Amino acid sequence: MAAPILSFENLGLSQGSHWLFRHIDIHVGQRDRLALIGRNGAGKTTLLKLIGGQIEADEGIRSVQPGARVVTLEQDPDVSAFKTLHDFALAGAFAPPAHEVEAIADQLGIDLSREAATASGGERRRAAIARALASEPDLLLLDEPTNHLDIAAIDWLESWLARYTGAFIVISHDRAFLTRLTRQTLWLDRGQMRRNEIGFGGFEDWMEAVYAEEARAAEKLDAKLKIEAHWLERGVTARRKRNQGRLAKLWEMRAQRAAMQGPQGTAKIAVASDDSKTKSVIKAEHVTKTFGDRTIINDFSLRVQRGDRIGIVGGNGAGKSTLLKLLTGELAPDSGAVTLAKTLDMIFIDQQRSLMQGDKSVRDVLAEGGDWIDVRGVRKHVHGYLKDFLFDPSLAEAKVGTLSGGERSRLLFAREFARESNLLVLDEPTNDLDLETLDLLQEVIADYDGTVLIVSHDRDFLDRTVTVTLGLDGSGKVDVIVGGYADWIAKRDPRRAPKAEKKEAAAPPPPKPASTKLTYKDQRDLDLLPKKIEELEAAIARDEEALADPALYTRDPKKFAALTAAIERARGEKDAAEERWLELAEKAEGLG
Repeated sequence: MAAPILSFENLGLSQGSHWLFRHIDIHVGQRDRLALIGRNGAGKTTLLKLIGGQIEADEGIRSVQPGARVVTLEQDPDVSAFKTLHDFALAGAFAPPAHEVEAIADQLGIDLSREAATASGGERRRAAIARALASEPDLLLLDEPTNHLDIAAIDWLESWLARYTGAFIVISHDRAFLTRLTRQTLWLDRGQMRRNEIGFGGFEDWMEAVYAEEARAAEKLDAKLKIEAHWLERGVTARRKRNQGRLAKLWEMRAQRAAMQGPQGTAKIAVASDDSKTKSVIKAEHVTKTFGDRTIINDFSLRVQRGDRIGIVGGNGAGKSTLLKLLTGELAPDSGAVTLAKTLDMIFIDQQRSLMQGDKSVRDVLAEGGDWIDVRGVRKHVHGYLKDFLFDPSLAEAKVGTLSGGERSRLLFAREFARESNLLVLDEPTNDLDLETLDLLQEVIADYDGTVLIVSHDRDFLDRTVTVTLGLDGSGKVDVIVGGYADWIAKRDPRRAPKAEKKEAAAPPPPKPASTKLTYKDQRDLDLLPKKIEELEAAIARDEEALADPALYTRDPKKFAALTAAIERARGEKDAAEERWLELAEKAEGLG
């Protein structure tokens, strides 16, 4: 067996008074294609920097094969010390050849003569990719390589990595990217490192198997540990089960939308009537928009119905942002008309996460310093609401500036989704998110009562969330496709359709054998458990409100203890009720 390119034995790194991780062993073989998976805040980027030698570990021995080139593509390349992107791209540790850098830059569509100080995030990322790939690395360390790239650039990078003869470790939220390229998985979870000789395509089944084994072990522990220490793992598993039902609902919505499809070749989806059930919320009629001599949008028509999930895709400069601004009324067309429903109440979440102020606490952001937050008319305790968005409640007092980029995004989602609205606009929402947060975002979008507009380069995310895709190729023409990204690709070039991913994300699973019917007790539980869950949630909220009294413990310690015990019992009952309902719902769906 060939010696590894790089090894790190007994790796440990402390963070303040505790260890971020410890006793980790990593060995990278010469052709390994490793997905590095873990929640935001788990330390993935830090671990990649340790492997790359940019920071020193507190414990452990790092060994690199003599002469091996280890090259890192950072998530946010620092170009501040350089006049142009060309200067930056040629300044790598391994002095990449200028002709190689320029050839790759040409493929990526980046002008390296651009001044570094004014370059966009996408331009900096492309320059960094050109530098890294031209350095002829033996081991590539890739931290969110698809962030700020358009779909064409992602396709090119995937093709390059598929031909690459070295090894790589990649951190990415892009499921399609990971599934197509990786062969092994490193899972950083609660300070531990697990490795499996499977690519990302098999990760979620492996994760569930690990959590199931932990749940069996947790049965031997006391009730509080089961309730508090495993709430996230149970939540992730339950969320995946719920998402199967939501995907089935998405396929049904696409089928209904396909029935509204206008004549072949027309760039519109029309409806025969405009009654209360199919009322248009946005109507674009023969819209054209030009900038200078270039036509960005040409003769575009569309009716967006209440409840539609519209995805907008295309390369950089194709007109995605222009189309979004036209549909939301921010930009007026040169000809044609866009009509918005008078009752539209819009939430706009952009990729800059500009609403997050670093000096505020999480509690300040969500509840203006209080203990309660109104979530679309329902009052929730801030601790419980934090759990809904995969936060440990102890983070309520943490400053926003101490959160990771993904955690700040999740906090922004939590705040904005609490507001009353009927139009949700998301501009590149998946940047900086971990996989659990992507699942959460898909769930929130699926459960959202209003209409959704999404600009994204994340192909898997679009396949799992949208009912209609608006595809732009830069010519001014807008393809209107019922379905997701894979459906748009299939229409443009059936040979390039990502068949495996499409089958998983956008086609219904095979029906389960209907061998038995639900028993009377099963059906009764399926019908009554939602009400019971609501009652338990109300009881928990009521007791938490009483427990929030700062003087209660000193005034009546027995009542404080009783309320604490009641809350824990109710949470345990609620968790058990949710698990039971999920099992029955899944069974009923298989019999349907």
